[in-house]
Amino acid sequence: MTILKTTKLLATTAMLLSGTMLAAQAEDYTITVWAGGTGDTSNYRYDNIVMAADILEREAAIRGEELNITVETQAWSGWDDFKQAVTLAAEAGNAPNIIISGHEDIGPWSQSGLLRPVEDYVDFDAWPLNAIYPNLYDITSYDGVVWGIPQDAESRPFFYSRANLKAIGWTDADIEALPGKVASGEYTLYNMIDDAKKMQDAGVVEAGKGFVPRPSNGPDYWQFYISFGGEMVDAETGKLVLDKQAMTDMFQFFVDAADAGVVPATHLGSTWDAFHEAVANDQAGFWHAGTWTVSEWQTKWGLEDFFGQMQYSLIPAGNENGKANTISHPLVYLLSNAGTDDDAAISAELISIASEPRFNALHAVKSGKVALSDAQASIPLFANDRWAGIATTELLPHATAIPNDVEFGPYWTAMFKNLEASWTGTVSVEDAVNALEAEVTSALGDKIIVR
Repeated sequence: MTILKTTKLLATTAMLLSGTMLAAQAEDYTITVWAGGTGDTSNYRYDNIVMAADILEREAAIRGEELNITVETQAWSGWDDFKQAVTLAAEAGNAPNIIISGHEDIGPWSQSGLLRPVEDYVDFDAWPLNAIYPNLYDITSYDGVVWGIPQDAESRPFFYSRANLKAIGWTDADIEALPGKVASGEYTLYNMIDDAKKMQDAGVVEAGKGFVPRPSNGPDYWQFYISFGGEMVDAETGKLVLDKQAMTDMFQFFVDAADAGVVPATHLGSTWDAFHEAVANDQAGFWHAGTWTVSEWQTKWGLEDFFGQMQYSLIPAGNENGKANTISHPLVYLLSNAGTDDDAAISAELISIASEPRFNALHAVKSGKVALSDAQASIPLFANDRWAGIATTELLPHATAIPNDVEFGPYWTAMFKNLEASWTGTVSVEDAVNALEAEVTSALGDKIIVR
């Protein structure tokens, strides 16, 4: 792909790295890096930038130049606090140089002037950026501009307890065949409710733990909308889409699951610790989670034999209108408008180095993410990790992503609010979907298509 723009900023990068600006005197830079959604297994999200700075300094030293780069990092485990911190820092004029966030922030942050287009600072036709899967750059683009470099990607599959399936009569052969039946549409979300109820009726799992969805809002819930035939974006116009039938069916599914007793009506808002404790210790029947959580279950929650304890698949279809699917939520390196052009040029070079396959493999294997390129998949550390390979080859090809559209935020907020209202029984499914339609049409007007 050819996205390179010839600008004065690229010229600045070239001078910095060729030494024409460094030969006369030492150059000192302090680059700040802030990362959201970053836990104990995700330290390479920012440590890779630190290591990239060391390499850049060593390269300068070999040329007989002195380049001193101080990388200051800060990480947030949660998203709300992180995004608020970034917004407040930007308003105060002291945003970090490099922001590591979800791709959905590209739309609003680029329109607010917080970001510099990364395509003005890097060469996508040069290694290692030319090795990254092109479709990931589609996810890091908005309004015809590439704003970010993919930092990681994942999929968010369905999981099953092998022991609890066997307890209700499934054979090993049945369990091995399950992912194929999900992919073909033969095994649906409603089949899952039936089996979860069987587990509870048999006393295999406690009431309300047959099906354990994520306990908080997240991109995952859009998978269930797709499972019932929903589309987020109209292919012809590029506008957002509210498919009322698909949304109705999706809301009804969670109501039906609650009515069947396999998940509490009050499940949303429960703790992540309770979620992980249940699923990692065979106290649940069915659940969905990101591929990276396998690493967390192993390091924090005592999971010893992932493949022996759990089966995995795409999210099942909900009915004949939908399809089995998964969703990916790539995190991206973003350049803020903070600092000088030279700061931005150095930051872009650090991001490019940190995007080399061996760097990405360190992060992917430790945190349970997928490969961003064929070159990364061939790194022995990655190639020898069975789950990383499966997540890349079997799950990622089926993944969609939420849109970068700046208007998607209000749609997403309204969707989840009304899903929760119907799930808890506060309002009927019909009233919840009608309320969702009223909210998004009032907020977005003709920017969203209602079907």
